[in-house]
Amino acid sequence: MAKPTPDNPHSEAAPSSADALLEAVAIMARLRGPDGCPWDREQTFDSIKKHTLEETYEVFDAIERRAWPDLKDELGDLLLQVLFYAQMASEAGYFTLQDVAENLNNKLIRRHPHIFGDAQAADSDAVLRNWEQIKQSEKKSSASQQTSMLDDIAHAMPAMLEAGKLGSRAAKVGFDWPDIAGLFSKLQEETEELKAELTPSSRDGSQSSLEEELGDLLFTAVNLGRHLKVDPESALRAANAKFRRRFAAMESVVGGKDALAASTPAELDALWNRAKKATGGPPRP
Repeated sequence: MAKPTPDNPHSEAAPSSADALLEAVAIMARLRGPDGCPWDREQTFDSIKKHTLEETYEVFDAIERRAWPDLKDELGDLLLQVLFYAQMASEAGYFTLQDVAENLNNKLIRRHPHIFGDAQAADSDAVLRNWEQIKQSEKKSSASQQTSMLDDIAHAMPAMLEAGKLGSRAAKVGFDWPDIAGLFSKLQEETEELKAELTPSSRDGSQSSLEEELGDLLFTAVNLGRHLKVDPESALRAANAKFRRRFAAMESVVGGKDALAASTPAELDALWNRAKKATGGPPRP
């Protein structure tokens, strides 16, 4: 058995990541095969897509917690989703995992001309500009016809992510707030419009009006995050985590949820302020 060395890292004693991936592909094919697992064989593109979203969020959570062993496990679960889709596509004759990898390889080379070609990119901003120009060029040569430059932004993605992408795409043609001050003014405007829906003269009993105004407020807040270069999803998840910790601290101080439920509003405020002072946290909703 050959001993692995820097010149021969993929010896028998040191199987490569490619070997492990090939084994995973073979396992997936067997699970979907005639004598495979009944559950795996029953799955379709539609039945497993919800799991793909769940696994993506679990990867996100592991990164936020800096839980590297968990991240290793969650990335494997996410890779399983890719293998599942590729296996089903191969069975249907759509494409294979090799097609997926080759398409990715070609895209990476094509969109990094400063590495694999003669283009220049002095910093990350230049890289992103090159990437976007190449991407737009590819779309123009695509056979699919779009009626709007927003058409390729998926409707099914989380609403906060979609809002950020819509605002970013519109900004490419100059349809954007020119500065942060304008966004704060817009945020105040949307807040006032939402408050106006709560007045007796404006409230007609329609929940849809409140939903529309709250949506406008949230959309503006997301795009404020874009201007501040703050990911709104990460910011909100951090606020959620802080709220969980502070609320749990309140429960602990009074001796559980029943005691907390029996507390007066003034007592709850005092408990919250105590928890917030201890470690900081989001404002009470």
